[in-house]
Amino acid sequence: MADKACDNELEDLRQRLDMYERIFESIYNGAMVVDAAGFITHFNRPYGQFLGVDPAAQIGRHCTEAVENSRMHIVARTGVAEINHSQVIRGQKMVVQRIPILKDGRVIAVFGQVMFKDVRDVAKLARELSRLESKVKIYEEELLQLRSTRFTFESILGDSEALQALKREAMRAAQNSFPVLITGESGTGKEMFAQAIHHASARRLGPFVRINCAAIPRDLLESELFGYEKGAFTGARAEGKPGKFELAHEGTVFLDEVGDLPLEMQPKLLRAIEDKEFERVGGTRVVRSDFRVIAATNQNLEAMLAAGRFRKDLFYRLNVVALHVPPLRERPGDTVAIARAYLARTAREAGLGEVGLDPEAENALRRWEWPGNVRELIHVLERSLHALEGDRIRLEDLPFPLRRSAARGSPRRSASLRELQSQAERELIWNTLRETNFHKVRAARRLGIHRTLLYKKMKKYGLPLRPRPEEAAP
Repeated sequence: MADKACDNELEDLRQRLDMYERIFESIYNGAMVVDAAGFITHFNRPYGQFLGVDPAAQIGRHCTEAVENSRMHIVARTGVAEINHSQVIRGQKMVVQRIPILKDGRVIAVFGQVMFKDVRDVAKLARELSRLESKVKIYEEELLQLRSTRFTFESILGDSEALQALKREAMRAAQNSFPVLITGESGTGKEMFAQAIHHASARRLGPFVRINCAAIPRDLLESELFGYEKGAFTGARAEGKPGKFELAHEGTVFLDEVGDLPLEMQPKLLRAIEDKEFERVGGTRVVRSDFRVIAATNQNLEAMLAAGRFRKDLFYRLNVVALHVPPLRERPGDTVAIARAYLARTAREAGLGEVGLDPEAENALRRWEWPGNVRELIHVLERSLHALEGDRIRLEDLPFPLRRSAARGSPRRSASLRELQSQAERELIWNTLRETNFHKVRAARRLGIHRTLLYKKMKKYGLPLRPRPEEAAP
């Protein structure tokens, strides 16, 4: 029995040695092993073919005798590996590795391998990697254009301190993946902020999936959010359908009008947000999705909490980062900036010349209350462009309510003292410029300010540097 066991062990040892031999012989570009004194113990066939020598005849020779410029014996002495070093053999530069083999902390052998037979292969590989990196960058940019958002933080226009502070807070929110709740009146640009946060985040290459909670019928809401399996209900697709949360994997889910979410749906949404997992309608398999949640509403959720129309646990889960977009009437200085940018973009897309705003039209835009906020402003500008004759929107080109408000000489709402002062200052500068035929030195002297300050205020209020022909003094 003992002899049979010994025979089995010997056979197993032979098979293992044969496998090790085959592995060593199959190492591409050649390899050899030397002992602690630098004498060759192993020399594979690919290396012999490359050097034009008999591999078996190299066994027992010192490495410096078999391979020119060899440093295997030096690595055996120092025990320091040499990775991706250059070695010249027969006038050809090669890239090699020399790795010491240790036992009980002592070098017993060194393994050497030719990584590249020609160092030019390394440069070729580097060029190929550079080319591939460039391609990846191009594909990422194309993916960003296809899957990502239309709006970035640069798209959000306005110089008011309130808007600038809000943008800074939103930029901080883009650096993490906490839920964001954006509140504000209809038309203030809540989705622009949501898209800008997504675009500036690490998830920008992922999808931005918008869900309008007010537009989806109650009986279809669950299947839209979480998807459904085949045969889940009458009219369902035969192959089933993934839900919005599933499609938003590695991206952002934007829950627009979240205040309109039915009360019975809110616990399921809370669980999906907290656990990042859910089940399709009619299914039993748990679906996991990595997404970031941004919600928006024009409703007062805190009042809805008190009325029992919105769950507290869902509100606190969504309201981790709170952003409130102020209405346009609270930042009248942003109105003209938004109007100018829209006109410039529209003219560029339509291939038109530059379209400007008369000071009287600008003043009318500033005075208006804008109950529809930016959405209403865009509507007014579109109507004005439709009937425009010439290259400037004048007061008479604006809708009648705005003209009537401007004719009354006072805004529809109670303006703050600062706004009234700004309006009075702008009108004074405008009238002085026209009276002096836009002579900046005389105008500044009459106003009692330095000419440099006059230029700054003209830029602030969007006043032209030169008079139009009809405004020039006779």
